[in-house]
Formats: sequence, structure tokens, C-alpha cells
Amino acid sequence: MKRRLALAVAGLTTTALVATPTVATAAPDAAAPPPDSDFQKVTLNDSPGEPMDLAVLPDNRVLHVTRAGEVWLHDPTTGRNTVAATLDVYRHDEEGLQNVAIDPNFGRAGNNWVYLYYSPPMDTPVDDPSTPDVNEGDAPAWGTAADFAKFKGALRLSRFRLVKDKLDLSTEQQILDVPVDRGICCHVGGDIAFDAAGNLYLSTGDDTNPFESGGYSPLDERPGRNPAYDAQRTAANTNDLRGKILRITVGANGGYRIPDGNLFPQGTAGTRPEIYLMGLRNPFRIELNRETGDLYVGDYSPDAGAPDPLRGPAGHGKWLAARKAGNYGWPYCATAQLPYVDYDFATGQSGAPFNCAAPVNDSPHNTGLRQLPPVEQPQVWYTYGPSAQFPELGTGGIGPMAGPAYQFSPPTTRGRAPVAWPAHYDGMPLFHEWTRDYVKGFRLDADGDLTGIEPVLPSITFDNPMDLEFGPDGALYVLEYGDGYFSENPDAQLARIDYTGWTGNHTPIPQVSATPTNGVAPLTVTFSSEGTTDYDGDRLTYAWDFDNDGKVDSRAANPTFTYRKNGLYNATLNVSDPGGLSASASVRIVVGNAAPVVELVKPADGQPFAFGDTVQFEVRVTDDQPVDCSQVTVTYVLGHDQHGHPQTTASGCTGSIQTTVPSGHDPAHDNLTAVFVASYTDAGGDGLPSLSGSDQVVLVPTA
Repeated sequence: MKRRLALAVAGLTTTALVATPTVATAAPDAAAPPPDSDFQKVTLNDSPGEPMDLAVLPDNRVLHVTRAGEVWLHDPTTGRNTVAATLDVYRHDEEGLQNVAIDPNFGRAGNNWVYLYYSPPMDTPVDDPSTPDVNEGDAPAWGTAADFAKFKGALRLSRFRLVKDKLDLSTEQQILDVPVDRGICCHVGGDIAFDAAGNLYLSTGDDTNPFESGGYSPLDERPGRNPAYDAQRTAANTNDLRGKILRITVGANGGYRIPDGNLFPQGTAGTRPEIYLMGLRNPFRIELNRETGDLYVGDYSPDAGAPDPLRGPAGHGKWLAARKAGNYGWPYCATAQLPYVDYDFATGQSGAPFNCAAPVNDSPHNTGLRQLPPVEQPQVWYTYGPSAQFPELGTGGIGPMAGPAYQFSPPTTRGRAPVAWPAHYDGMPLFHEWTRDYVKGFRLDADGDLTGIEPVLPSITFDNPMDLEFGPDGALYVLEYGDGYFSENPDAQLARIDYTGWTGNHTPIPQVSATPTNGVAPLTVTFSSEGTTDYDGDRLTYAWDFDNDGKVDSRAANPTFTYRKNGLYNATLNVSDPGGLSASASVRIVVGNAAPVVELVKPADGQPFAFGDTVQFEVRVTDDQPVDCSQVTVTYVLGHDQHGHPQTTASGCTGSIQTTVPSGHDPAHDNLTAVFVASYTDAGGDGLPSLSGSDQVVLVPTA
């Protein structure tokens, strides 16, 4: 069935929770998990764009970012979701706005710094829509150093001031640039964490194309080959910032210094002193336990479904709790006991397995040390099938995500609300599996060794959980990507999971609708709260804000309002119960503009193809404004199981994209697809916001 991903104007609702402190009862028995029925999940924003990462502010406002460059702000007091800033970002393959974090001293002494990790556009080539048969934004797979040089770019770590509900982009302080080879996939994401001393940790992917290595280690050293096919130049390179966890101390005016305790002392020839951990492939999520100092890292694996004595082990996801600097082996070892085999891409001949106790980087692309530190063993490792060591992890895809460790304090503590999680979860790091849609709790002993794994809220849906974070209120905030690829998916949302066991009171669940949801001014809209419920049967009070000004415009259950100015409005209903719990829902009203409707006319959903085929595309956009085809983008995504890797992005209403050939995969058995995602954003103007629409189709490979 064809999945429509257009950002429709009508029928989109968002829900938010607000809670006020109450007197807590005695903490439940920490030896046994409370039942799932004592928890409640409530949506805060169900139109979050393509969600990437979240951060909870000290006042329980929530920031989340999208790959396209939007920084969203959720206000729990009003339930409103507003765009705090929009960055101009480079978006070929996986690049864009990756991460958001707040300063550990945010809210103290005027500190209002918000950290972003993003792809500045720079002068990188992009596709020219006037040449539909050529994509100038794709880096060549073969060529000369001059051919590759034009695609040299960077991901940038900067911080900005949050002023009230807006991120002031003019206050940017640039901290660190991480080099990247653009125009080619993959692994350029990153995550940010802080320790108790205020040191900043930044994870970086290996920035290496994995699709022509048979699902094993990409070690392609052939002359003329794009260096992006050799992970030795990054993750195994002591003189490169990619495939690492970096550890720095941010300066007062930007920039940084190096704290003690990193992997290589400052001044060591052939090394970067920023490196704390190396030998990582795609450490997409990291978290820092400020109580213990443990750094939790989830690292993605290559895609080989089975071991090969001539190439190495099957794909393995990893989770580790690092207490000191070290090397985790990629691309020479999956773990300290699972080496890959040295493979010559020129001759197709295999050599000996790598020595994980003393790995050597002899790649011609290496600019650092030849002798590398020994490989450290992670606490958890698993592949696609059942794990003998960790059967609790089940089977399926491999998408390891490091989640936070809960720090319990009784909810009577100032700033805590009665939604705080119970003591059972105190100190337990959470692990969320992006492809398997679950959350697990890892029990560690005093030495940091794993002693047990338990399910966390198995009856509550975690739909491709992208990020988890405990807020100051003790609730768990969840950013869900949903099922789909590189656009806003129908199931994507920002949510909060509250513990209701302290008082037994549940938050009301509001429902809102509006007729009509768009038109020209003056526009009279009839609003309805029909369907609003409360689990406890409490009498509810209603407060509507129709025009985004934070003021109550009506307390009727089903009011009418007339809009007299053009604009985009999120009309918000806040519903409260007598116990002090409240929730909000909103409906999007557009006055003077409508979201474009995007349709991929071709290729057709379910159309058969063979990897390597050139696929013609045609996009039809319907809008109330003139359509500019140069602003239409079509992204080709290699779908694998429940996730995907964008391979290229073309521009224009018509054109062609050559599909890549995923080396080492059997399309008939590895659940591979070709996904095409078309997007368009109109110009807005005259005081009207720009609105977007998208569509996607999935092509099925022939056996």
C-alpha cells in the first residue's frame, strides 16, 4: 500500500501534558518493576518533521530538531509547539541538522546556550535541475584527488542563545568542525553529552560507504577509488576526528581546550588530542551518567547476515559503558574476540584475520599512527539471530541506541511533578533498539559489568525510538521516528511517558478538530473537543488559544473563532482536571496558504526493478501558489529491514536516478528495497509561512 507522507493542513493534532507537584506516597518496592498500567504515554507533538534528537530544558520545555534544519520548541504550560529557528543545512544523503543539547549550566547566571551539530551548506556541489540526466551533487566513485576535493565539507558543532522561545542564530559561537566527504553515503550523524565536570562529548560516524564491501569491513585501498570507501582513513586513523567519541572543554567564547584523560596526550605526533574513544562505526546515540561517569555508547554494525571465514563475522551491534579512553576496533574488529579478515579489493584475495590485541593501520589513506591501541571489549554485542550471551535482546534488525540512566529523587523534591518514575529504575541505563521497537534496562555492578537485562514497559509502543531523555520532572521523554524514510512519517511524534503510581491520577486526553482548516481571511472556524476523555472520570475545564499568543481566547468546549490575518496558526486546547494534571492538543489552521500536495507519478509504488537500474522519476505538485520545480527534491534511499540509507538526492520535477548495487546482499533474502521520497516546500511569502508536502514509493527488487 502506498504511504502518503504529505504534511496535510487538515486533521493534524498535537497533544501535550502539564503536571503540578503533589505530595507523594511511599516509593514502591524497588526490587520489582511496577506494572505498565501505572504508566501513561501522552503525545506532545505529532507533526515533528523528520525527528532527529531532543533536549529537555530545566523548566520542562522540550527542544527537538529535524534533519531539514528546524528547531522545535514545546511549551508544557500552553501545549504549543513552535519553530524556534530554522538553519540552512546541506542535505545530501544523511547530512543535515543532527543533534541538539543544552549546556549543563543552562538557566544559571544567564546561561542559555543550546548546542547544535549540523551541516553548513558551504560551497559543496548540488544537483542542477536543468540537467535531469546528471546529478552534480553526487561525488564520483572513481577519479582523482582533484575530483574528490570539491566534495570536502564539514559538520559543525556550535552553540546559540535561546532567547525566550526563539534560538538567536546571530549569537552562534563555532566550537569545532569535523571533516566529512560529501556527496556519498554514510554515517555522518553525531550526538552530544556532558559529564559532571562540564566536558562535552561528541560522537561522530566513520563517514564511509558500506555498500560495496559485501556487508563486511570496507577497506578499499585501490588507486583512483574514492577514499570514502575506506574506513581506515577515519575510524582507525588516530589523526582524524571521524568514527570517534571526542572529549573537549568548550571555551567561554567558543572554541575549546583539551581535558586530561583522552586517548592521546597533547603533542603526540600523528594524533588528535580530542579523541576519547576511537574505532567506532556509527555511534549514533551516546549518554553520560553524571553520577558514575560512565559513558554509554550504542554503535551500529555492517550488514553481513552471516560470518564468512574469508571476510569476517556477521554484523554485530554493540553497547558499551566506557570509563576510560580506548579503541573499540572498527574496521578491524567487531569486538575484541571477533576480528575481520584483511581483504584485498584489487585482487579479491583474503589474507589473515586482524590482530585485535595489536591492530595495525597500513592503509595509504592513514595520516596517523600505524600501531593502534588494543581493542576493548563492549559489555553487549549481538547479531540478527538469537544471542547466546544476551537472549533477552531477541532477534531482528540491528539498531543499537544508548539511552539515559535514570537518577531517582522523590517527586516531592522541588521541581519534580507526580509523573516522576519510581526508584526501581534508579541508576539503570536504558537501551533502545531502533529496528526492534523496544526499550530494555541494563543492570550494571560496581565494576560496570552487566548483571541483568529487563524489559522496560513492553506493552507501551516505542515506534523506532530515536532518542530518550529523562526530564527534570522525572518523566521519560521519547522522540519516535515512525515507520518510513527521511521525511515526516505518520507515526513520528514527540511524547512523554509518566508514572501515575504516586497518586493514581491520570492526565486527561484531549481531542480537537476544526472546520474548515484553511481558507482566505476573514476565516471563521468552528472548533470541537468531541472525543476528549479522562481515565478517572474527572470533571474537566477547557482553555483555548486560537492565535498562538499564549492567552486564553475561550473556555467553551466547542467554540467558534474568526481569523482576520493570514498566517499559520496552531489552535491549542488545554484541558485540566481537578488534580492539577492537564494536557493540550492543537489543530493546524492555515489562513491564506495551503500545503502543497506532492505525488510521485513515477516510479510507481511496488514497481519491480533491478539494483543498478536507472529509474526515471516524475513528480506532480499541486499548490495554491506557482510551483517552482527547482525546489522539488527526490531522494533515493536503500531500504534494509526497517531502516534505510539515502544514496543520492536529485532536484526537479523530472529526472533520473541510478540505483546503487549493494555488494554482498541478496535482494531476494535480505529484505532490500529502493525507496524514493519526493519533497517540496512552497515559497510562502506575504507574511505566510512556507509549507511542505512529500510522498514516497517503494520499489521491489526482482529476484
